Amino acid sequence: MTATVLEKGNISIHTENIFPIIKKWLYSDHEIFIRELVSNGVDAISKLSMISRSGEYQGEVTSEITIAIDKEAKTLSITDSGIGMTADEIKKYINQVAFSSAEEFITKFKDNDDQQIIGHFGLGFYSSFMVADRVDIDTLSWQEGAEAVHWSCDGSTSFELSQSDRTTRGTTVTLHLNDDEQEYLEEARIKQLVKTYCDFMPVPIKLGDDAINKQEALWKKSPSDLTDEDYLNLYRYLYPFEEEPLLWVHLNTDYPFVVNGILYFPKLKPDVELNKGQIKLFCNQVFVSDNCEEIIPKFLTPLRGVIDSTDIPLNVSRSFLQADRTVKRIADYVAKKVGDRLKELYRDDLSEYVRIWQDLGTFAKFGSLNDDKFKKQIQDYVIFRSTSDLAKSDEPTVEVQTEESDEWADVNKKSAVDANGASYTTIKEYLERNKEKHENRIYYATDEVSQSTYISLLKNQDLEVLFMDSFIDTHFVSFLEQEYSDVKFSRVDADLDDTLIDSDKEAEIVDATTNKTRSEQIKDVFTKSLNRPQITIRTEALKSVDQSAPPAMVLVPEELRRMQEMSAFLQQQGVQFPESHTLLVNTAHPLIQNLAKLDQGSIVQPDGSPSPAEQLASLICEQVYDLALMAQKGFDADGMKAFTERSTNLLTKLTER
Repeated sequence: MTATVLEKGNISIHTENIFPIIKKWLYSDHEIFIRELVSNGVDAISKLSMISRSGEYQGEVTSEITIAIDKEAKTLSITDSGIGMTADEIKKYINQVAFSSAEEFITKFKDNDDQQIIGHFGLGFYSSFMVADRVDIDTLSWQEGAEAVHWSCDGSTSFELSQSDRTTRGTTVTLHLNDDEQEYLEEARIKQLVKTYCDFMPVPIKLGDDAINKQEALWKKSPSDLTDEDYLNLYRYLYPFEEEPLLWVHLNTDYPFVVNGILYFPKLKPDVELNKGQIKLFCNQVFVSDNCEEIIPKFLTPLRGVIDSTDIPLNVSRSFLQADRTVKRIADYVAKKVGDRLKELYRDDLSEYVRIWQDLGTFAKFGSLNDDKFKKQIQDYVIFRSTSDLAKSDEPTVEVQTEESDEWADVNKKSAVDANGASYTTIKEYLERNKEKHENRIYYATDEVSQSTYISLLKNQDLEVLFMDSFIDTHFVSFLEQEYSDVKFSRVDADLDDTLIDSDKEAEIVDATTNKTRSEQIKDVFTKSLNRPQITIRTEALKSVDQSAPPAMVLVPEELRRMQEMSAFLQQQGVQFPESHTLLVNTAHPLIQNLAKLDQGSIVQPDGSPSPAEQLASLICEQVYDLALMAQKGFDADGMKAFTERSTNLLTKLTER
């Protein structure tokens, strides 16, 4: 039939939303129009459901969005089975851009508002003009006796309103795509956009005969209604190429703000970017952004998952968050829920907590460094691998008090052992366990391989060592020193505990002629042979089991090493092994004792040159020093070359007959 033109006119433009600006620059990505138009359709269906529940509408309520592509006509249509619009409503909500039907509707039906309205039919609708030369609306209102209306606009401020031949309730928006946007005529492209932005909308979105969205948003459900497999399946769906998550946190609160979500702790990779977020932000099941920096504390940005909130203030394009007080409170809530989850796992399943600690610990430590509230929340649950065999400990339990209750919960310490039999402990437990041996002092190692000699020496004397060997521990040790100001943290290669020194052997006189002790004699040999003033030589007898203590060890004072590391960090350079360090020579080792005898028996040559025995002693001193340096990974290229050449020379001399 020939449509009768009911009215012609100009769209009402307000200074804060000038139409040409909206049309051209409202959204950074043109593809957003799919999200906005589908969201408007879901809103329309939600509105009809509310009216039906209020008793104002007695008809059937159907929930369905249909997308249709006509390649020949170059049109894309989106149809909903929702509330529809009258001619007056189109003039108000479409022509007068400044108004928002969603806000007015919520006010009217606030008593029945158990479903939030996704968007604002108005500004979101105009995103369609970024891809279309002309947009048509055909709509029929739910109201009894309403007439179908056709609205058309070519992207200017002019519109045409006429009768429509539509016979079913709802709205169809038809986009006449311009030549630069023909990609939206491809089914694969539309499916990809629906999956990205509309996958979890609660209404079936059909392309042809098939629903192309997932619909079910698990984060909207109660945790009691979900199984572990449900959580894992969602993670696999969202991150199909990732390893299984370590654990998850379900967010579900409606006061003082509405937040739903599921956050996952991923297994961290060595190249993880701690500042790169992977959490998806939704607003009432509509995807908004991958950028959650404002509502996720910095230390939680490596988490994965979903946060859905209608209380997060978005700007007009929904693409960027506006920081305000509510956002800060939501961030605090998320951090607290994560802390609660860690405490819960520690108390309820310590063996599982230990199993995943290598990855979990990075989050806990990073959070402690960056958030004081979070630090206080989990400070008693930060654990470290230990050389002590806690599985055989006589102390079966450790008491942990929860914030939720004044009662004390017993945690089985024997379960703080991983699958390889390694034990884990907290700082407080370590200090309590070792207060009789070395009160307020903690020995730690940062590299189990290169520091193995030092670790074994302490372990053989029943001194416990903590492993602080993750990439974040370099900073975390300094943080712990601030928290435990009366505790001294000593890396195993920084100094030796007094209990490791056999002071009786140090005072033993071995040269009656010079009245020198063994230590003094050996120190003279090394000082003369090495001839390196920047090296401090200490000669002491080390206690050991089965001669397990090495002939020599290189020690770098804690303060000096820290300064070196800080300087390298500030200058963005690699850490160089400090030239000034200490060589501790173990006078109790047979090699060192034999070396002293070899040098003592040396006879100076008539020409004043060193004897073969003295030359050999000097080579051995150099070799002993280099072996100690090698354990510290203190070699540069020249040092390695010299060590190789000297090793060959030394072996040659030892095999001469």
